[in-house]
Amino acid sequence: MRPAISFFCAVLLAACAIHQPPEDHASLFQTETDLVQEKFGFPGMTAAYVMEDGTIGTASSGLADVEAKVPMSDNTRMLSASIGKSFVGALCIALDLEGRLDLDEPVSRWIGRFDWFQRLPNHESITLRHLLSHSAGIPDHVHMDTFAEAFATAWQETGNPFPPERLVAFVLDEPALFPAGHGWAYSDTGYILAGLVIEAVTERLCFDLIQNRFLIPLDLLDTSSADRRDLDRLAPGYMCQDNLFRFPVKTLDKAGRLHWHPAVEWTGGGLVSTSRDLARWGAALFTGKAMNGDYLSELFNAVPVDPNLTDVKYGTGVAFYSSGPFGPVYGHAGWIPGYVSSLRHYPEHGITIAFQINTDIGIIDNDDDVLKTIENRLIHVFTGKYESWYFR
Repeated sequence: MRPAISFFCAVLLAACAIHQPPEDHASLFQTETDLVQEKFGFPGMTAAYVMEDGTIGTASSGLADVEAKVPMSDNTRMLSASIGKSFVGALCIALDLEGRLDLDEPVSRWIGRFDWFQRLPNHESITLRHLLSHSAGIPDHVHMDTFAEAFATAWQETGNPFPPERLVAFVLDEPALFPAGHGWAYSDTGYILAGLVIEAVTERLCFDLIQNRFLIPLDLLDTSSADRRDLDRLAPGYMCQDNLFRFPVKTLDKAGRLHWHPAVEWTGGGLVSTSRDLARWGAALFTGKAMNGDYLSELFNAVPVDPNLTDVKYGTGVAFYSSGPFGPVYGHAGWIPGYVSSLRHYPEHGITIAFQINTDIGIIDNDDDVLKTIENRLIHVFTGKYESWYFR
């Protein structure tokens, strides 16, 4: 725990407008992380940034484990949830550039052999691009009552009770939300199907491909597949007592193992990481450095998420906001029980910022307000007109 005088100085510093030279970015970033963690009452939080010149900064605040009083550190890992979709999307683009698949070809070519395929909504017309941009019209099993009830009764099984095809089964025979390519609806199920396509095309495991193509070459060594209950350096996450799946309020047991198997997420997310690795991944991905070839046009090939919000679009595993107080923003957020993550790239400022929090309490129901507040405060450090204030 920091000495009381250090905390008093931090509060005093943040109580008034501050205009700092660039070399103070690191300390201001830490100050903002501390203030956000205190204001919202998170157990703990990590954050990181990558600047245009490659400078990397990190911050951590609060506790990784409340009961054991283990402080959060820059090396603490958390489940990054749907940010994993950016890796899956990038992998599909890489395979497309190599001519191993075509994003605009019907997925029936690769997974039409499954005996359940013709029971899939819009099965005749779905392309891989539809799946990756959430424009396939497929329901999301995660938000179906049937899945919630099934998971609530099966999570204590030793292995993963919901392999990919069992997840897909929840949407079979359901009506399509809209014709493929003529609407938008977020669907983890669509990304499960994309994972099946990848493995059918390559005859290799998706996460082996992600590791070999991205994690190792980009030196993202704190990121790995969340394919087991025992994950090294994983902070426990904290949930409400009355959470949807009837999990214990703390995600880890006394031995440090997850109570439930994280592989249930599969290619809907499926990674455990640090804020530092997520920020470095975003900086590489959005500046054309994540892989060989001119891939950004495919990454940015996006569809509106709402006909009334044409400045918000979703591309190949990433979201785009074309206007805002800090200019365009690219990125993705992630939620999985007990953990919330955010990845944002601000091209006008040459900054990529990621943060992770080891609770979903008070965030999921108010994610727009809470996440936007945190994102805006952290990027504000780098805008050249920084002001900070102590939360009242």
